[in-house]
Amino acid sequence: MSGAPSTAVAPAGAPPTAVALDHVGVAARDLPPLLAQYQRLGFDLSPLAQQSGKRTPDGPVELFGSGNRCAFFRHGYVELIGIVDPTLYPNAVDQFVARYHGLHIAAFAMADADANLARLRAGGLAIPGVAYLERPVEAGGPIARFARLPFPDAPEGRVQLITHLTPELVWQDRWMNHANKVDALEALVLACANPAETAARFSRLTGLAVVPDPTGGFLLELPGMAGAAGPNAPVLRTQVRMLPAEAVARVLPGVVAPTLPFMAGMVLRTSDGNAAARQVLAGLPLREMPGGALLVPPEHAGGAAILFTP
Repeated sequence: MSGAPSTAVAPAGAPPTAVALDHVGVAARDLPPLLAQYQRLGFDLSPLAQQSGKRTPDGPVELFGSGNRCAFFRHGYVELIGIVDPTLYPNAVDQFVARYHGLHIAAFAMADADANLARLRAGGLAIPGVAYLERPVEAGGPIARFARLPFPDAPEGRVQLITHLTPELVWQDRWMNHANKVDALEALVLACANPAETAARFSRLTGLAVVPDPTGGFLLELPGMAGAAGPNAPVLRTQVRMLPAEAVARVLPGVVAPTLPFMAGMVLRTSDGNAAARQVLAGLPLREMPGGALLVPPEHAGGAAILFTP
């Protein structure tokens, strides 16, 4: 494991803003039950990987106590994270699950880390520098590396910009054959005590303007960029909806926020109009939604509601 991070050359004309919703993360203290739920939902997960990184930009690379398995899609992915070694630095997972088990991570793809760092510092955020994280893609395998710009102390959870320095190592076809035919992460839905404050924070991090959401609260739309959320990712518009709790109940019926702010659910697109998902999810207490979408309640997805859309 090398302490010298890889660097990436930004594409010509890359904007100094976020370009796409890269991934969301579901946290649990114990990984095995969480993994079993997502496998029951038809996800093919990457191998277990224990994380490592620097706690400060100038610190040494060290092994963390957190580990993950992921469901990678053509566009974006879902991270399932927990504590795999309680004797090591928990990488904030302990803080996440003390609030609730469920979604705690929202990561936005950026194409130019240096330009985004400069923009955030110019906006008054005290970010010491680009943070680096790394993990083996599987036991004994090559090391995947990431460059991150986290929003300091965001009450919503781990909210960050990310560039994958080794995307070909993590988006591998061998663990992207999902029985439910999900091929894209499309949206994240948050319940907020003060949607305007959350919207301002997300707008400041991403460098993108928010607009009113039709159900109340605010909507952040990311324009998309080819290859931004996966080496073969298409240009896909993605969203974050920051809503008052009563509006979340209309978007994700039956979901009740245990506390605020709360990352309530995710929207995942399938490639076959939900045909495979209907078969895989048979037997679960699904809710039929407009347009043929299927809602899996949070108690069957690690505390995060999942809306499968055709």
